[in-house]
Amino acid sequence: MLHILDQQPSLVNSYLRELRDSKIQLDSMRFRRNIERVGEIMAYEISKTLNVTDVDVTTQLGTATVASPSDKIVLATVLRAGLPLHQGLLNSFDGAENAFVSAYRVEDGSDTLTIKVEYISCPKLEGKVLILADTMLATGMSMVAAYRALVARGGEPLHTHFVSVLGCTQGTEYLQANIPSERCTVWVATVDKELNPMKYIVPGLGDAGDLCYGEKL
Repeated sequence: MLHILDQQPSLVNSYLRELRDSKIQLDSMRFRRNIERVGEIMAYEISKTLNVTDVDVTTQLGTATVASPSDKIVLATVLRAGLPLHQGLLNSFDGAENAFVSAYRVEDGSDTLTIKVEYISCPKLEGKVLILADTMLATGMSMVAAYRALVARGGEPLHTHFVSVLGCTQGTEYLQANIPSERCTVWVATVDKELNPMKYIVPGLGDAGDLCYGEKL
């Protein structure tokens, strides 16, 4: 299932506007914070889908029953651009376990694009809900490679929520075609239709990792 947040009026659109603005995004601290805010909104939306258990809480005047999420959560991110999005999710799911994957493009000058995973840190995933975040969902190949690496290390989660700020039609379709649909939900703040020859989303917003943390060699 695919959820696109900007298809309805939402505060997320204010953050998207600033993230896309080539002048405002020069402030890397604001850029990171806006991604983090999107993560907080995503966490709220995802929380509506979780299983809950009634918990009795003793107040100063009596007892209240609160329907509290009962799923065990693992938050995972694709380094490095996914870190602010991860932090936004963690601000809300503050009791979650965490996982990290390095997945990057390897380009050989041809039209062939491969994804290499070099680092992975992951707890046990079996019986838990995995929330896998990466700021950009372009081809979808990095997200699928990260997911497969996590599952190979930690086991099969009950359900996986894939979270991105900005997606592309090609990426969302690739993701849904390569992950069992009954076990995944895709969340994006907005979707653009095109990828350029370099496989960057158009109009997109640029290189999210560089805008967050500076240009890389």
